[in-house]
Amino acid sequence: MHFTYLLIDFFTVIVCFIFSFHPKIRFSRHFGAFFKASFLVGIVFIMWDIWFTKNGVWWFNDDYLTGLRIFGLPIEEILFFICIPFSCIFTYFCLDKFFKLDWKPLPEKLYIIFSVIIYLTVAFVFYDSVYTLVTFLTLSLTLIILYYNLGVRWIGKVSFIYLILLPGFLSVNGILTGTGLENPIVNYNPSEFIGFRILTIPIEDFFYGLELILWNVFFLRKFMKQ
Repeated sequence: MHFTYLLIDFFTVIVCFIFSFHPKIRFSRHFGAFFKASFLVGIVFIMWDIWFTKNGVWWFNDDYLTGLRIFGLPIEEILFFICIPFSCIFTYFCLDKFFKLDWKPLPEKLYIIFSVIIYLTVAFVFYDSVYTLVTFLTLSLTLIILYYNLGVRWIGKVSFIYLILLPGFLSVNGILTGTGLENPIVNYNPSEFIGFRILTIPIEDFFYGLELILWNVFFLRKFMKQ
């Protein structure tokens, strides 16, 4: 079905979009900040995506696509960098609004240090797998820059909310990588990632997603203050 990926994008975002106008949430007031943030972050991730696609790190199954491409990427893949962040950021906004999820300084600092050590180790051990190397190296740099250079103190909170979002992540990314389908929508070169999957999802995807959300939250908060 040529609309499969497009429908995944649509159903990922539609419920969150509708509830954005709820009078107790009113996330709609921040649409401008969100689109600025997703545009900036999306440029980097789309360039990453273009390079990986061009070099065969991953590729897309035309059976599930409308056929429209921009810079070699399916239009559905570009929409992914708006729809997925929107749903995640909306959830973050709601949970942060109604619940006290901030971490104390010491646990967050230890979490950052431990995570950076682990991610750099994985990047070093699997340096010959491009997806693994780039994902874990850039995520390590993201944590270092956000925490030590930019002084943000919400990484632990966002990471916890990301865990809450994992069932949705498993559903959406699971379908994209082949769960419930005859063939995957997104195919991965087995020589370019560790090879460990949860359901049909390469483990790298989880950390790729975390990095995507961290930068979206950073710029959202920045633009909301303007």
